[in-house]
Amino acid sequence: MTTSVPATLFADPAPAQRLERAATALTAHGFTVEILDGAADARTRVKDLIPEGASVFTAASETLRLSGIEADINTGGRYQALKPRLLAMDRAAQADEIRRLLASPDVVIGSVAALTETGSLVLASASGSQLPANAGGAARAIWIVGAQKVVPDLGTALRRVEDHALPLESARAQVAYGQPSAVNRLLVLNAEPHPGRGTVLLLREAIGF
Repeated sequence: MTTSVPATLFADPAPAQRLERAATALTAHGFTVEILDGAADARTRVKDLIPEGASVFTAASETLRLSGIEADINTGGRYQALKPRLLAMDRAAQADEIRRLLASPDVVIGSVAALTETGSLVLASASGSQLPANAGGAARAIWIVGAQKVVPDLGTALRRVEDHALPLESARAQVAYGQPSAVNRLLVLNAEPHPGRGTVLLLREAIGF
């Protein structure tokens, strides 16, 4: 059953009690969860969570970009940042190496399209290149999630992907790449079977798509 949520509300931060329900459900499913006030707190916390020298892949994410976390990781010199390395590689001649680097970093960090109060994370992708690391290829995963992404259930999460996140991402992709985006791949994480692997930093403020 899908809970009816007006599409316009997909941009509004969920209230405290809904964040708490989501955090409780995620914890019961094996994820580590911290509720933080906002992006500045997440930016500081990420520096504590990722050891210096780790290989880190920053998944494409407006949340990471707007928070400054993407720049911290990829230009700060503290980590083995994979994104700059990947962008400098020949996509045809080094396709296999690129694929392997994307799939198995020490840490993948990004966001999600939706988080349910029943404890599931939903990620969407056009190419699928970011999904293997999130699904289990990376030794550790960190997701920064704005409060507007919390929805009641999986059905509503899929509505949020199609009705809210996709149009915004398509507009961004059109400017950046000259073509719209698409939901060609969906990843739903219902539980984390490896204790300590998956960390959700759930923010009280809205950020990202």
